[in-house]
Amino acid sequence: MSKELKLKITPLKMKRDRLLLLNQILLPRVVEWVECFDAESVSDSIKKMHVRGAPAIGIAAAYGFYLGVKKIVDNGEKVTPAKLNNIKTKLDKARPTAVNLSWATSLMLESALNYIEKSSLQNKKDMNSLQLLMELYNKAVSIHEDDAVRCLQMSERGADYIVKKRSLKKYRIMTHCNAGALATGGIGTALGLIRVLQQRGLVEMVYSCETRPYLQGARLTAYELDKEKIPVTLIADSMAAVLMQKKMIDFIIVGADRITKNGDAANKIGTYSHSVNAKLHKIPFYVIAPKSTLDNSITKGDEIIIENRDSSELLEFNGVAHAAKVKVLNYSFDVTPRENIEAIFFEDEVI
Repeated sequence: MSKELKLKITPLKMKRDRLLLLNQILLPRVVEWVECFDAESVSDSIKKMHVRGAPAIGIAAAYGFYLGVKKIVDNGEKVTPAKLNNIKTKLDKARPTAVNLSWATSLMLESALNYIEKSSLQNKKDMNSLQLLMELYNKAVSIHEDDAVRCLQMSERGADYIVKKRSLKKYRIMTHCNAGALATGGIGTALGLIRVLQQRGLVEMVYSCETRPYLQGARLTAYELDKEKIPVTLIADSMAAVLMQKKMIDFIIVGADRITKNGDAANKIGTYSHSVNAKLHKIPFYVIAPKSTLDNSITKGDEIIIENRDSSELLEFNGVAHAAKVKVLNYSFDVTPRENIEAIFFEDEVI
């Protein structure tokens, strides 16, 4: 296991009565923290992508569930299974593609229902609402801390696999979107693996695709890597194939928002194109994600719901129009088929 990797950045901070989310829409130009006091505001921030990245969304939703129950208790209302399910539904609708969100809220709902059932079996006239809140707060914290551990485990496992499979003095790596500390509760998934390789002195250069429509690669990945003093070069999405053709890329590593039972993986739009080009140029294409991203209820990728987001994300940037006002198709994700993926790195195994 690598020595502790200390990060200079975190996507969220939880206080007892509020969740602070680093507004990733404004980074790196402006550092702003958005305060969320209830499930509604957390759901809204997830929808607006103040917080993004599948694991981070799940963590935020867990804290949002706690805040939703806290609001019920603070209002002097009775906590019921119906109200708990309403909180979960509200949060789950914020981003339908990332399975970590519903996974986290399911754990929170289960914890709350178990506490209510336990109180009922003990024939308690009044359930201890403060104790319930403490249970839910601790559960959300455990989801957060658990993700940090899993990030390190999968990053170590993936780095070991790559070094053993293709030993080089140093690696030239391409990544797409942002799968770093900003997207998780720890060192990241794709960027976590890159951080481990950097710690071992094995990174020559990371090529970060800008990543449309919100430029998460340009604004966030490049920002993270530069902050950690990891060599990074920003490229346009459409430049990726040229770098592969010029033999400038040793492997591609990306995160995932949902992985189906057969191994198809959904990630930020443009990932599929990179996998096709990587296959043509015989470049290893890897996916790294926590097991919470695996959705065994879906057999293959074409069953995944793909978000078609608001046209403003392509027509404007920070409220400033930069394109003609025409029809917009804004799929935010695509699905990379299993046959284009050499390996998927989970925290406990390599597929």
